[in-house]
Amino acid sequence: MPLPLASDRPGRLDLPAQNRSLERGIEILRAFRQGSDLLGNGELAERTGLSRATVSRLTQTLVGTGMLDHDASRRAYRLAAPVLSLAHAMRSGSPILQIAAPMMRKVAEKLKINVGLAICDRDDMVYLESVRYNRKVALRNVVAGQRVPIELTSLGRAYLAVAPADRRRDLMERFRKQRGRGWPALDTEIRHAIIQVETRGYCVASWQPEVVAMATPVQIEGYPIHVMNASVTTTQAPDAIANELAPALMALAAQLVAAMQRLE
Repeated sequence: MPLPLASDRPGRLDLPAQNRSLERGIEILRAFRQGSDLLGNGELAERTGLSRATVSRLTQTLVGTGMLDHDASRRAYRLAAPVLSLAHAMRSGSPILQIAAPMMRKVAEKLKINVGLAICDRDDMVYLESVRYNRKVALRNVVAGQRVPIELTSLGRAYLAVAPADRRRDLMERFRKQRGRGWPALDTEIRHAIIQVETRGYCVASWQPEVVAMATPVQIEGYPIHVMNASVTTTQAPDAIANELAPALMALAAQLVAAMQRLE
């Protein structure tokens, strides 16, 4: 199992003393992703790099604490309801989301676009909020909690542009190993996106057919790096869409930062 990447969260997660059993239990919970709703001990061992004996002990504990449900007929586990309540508590208790959500909804509805807010988790970006007002009907529906790859998306590339140097270096090395022969072209795209953020404040990407997205980092003291994006389903050129949407996206991000600063 690859070692966890360094976190960009301030302070507390960098402390040297961490509980190994708790870390392993969290790795079990992390193994459940969209499309992987039911996992047995063997699959969990493969995904976490832990031994089957360790996984067996941990899954029993997680069942006992209510974090996992055991499907005896299929000899596998799924996330239990309390996990959803934790996610709800996170969303309802986040000052950033409480302020950002109505702002995002207003802009998305007015311009008939999709607006999202995401944060980095290891080598993915995780949507915290997603307001969808597609101009055209699209097959893809993004919801809060959904993950997208850092290296391919405007969200991820905007994050890389402002990530701490060691964090960016670790991620780029991981992507280089994962992408193989396709890495040089992807590396060029990422570095171009970083330059876009440095010069314009945002970057543009179109990693799915007929979807153009642009993103800008949102940096608020005391919070991890957030990234806001806007996207549309269109056949127009990415640059044309960026010129159209950039003012609204940048204004929205600035409005969020200003509102958060007033809370201090």
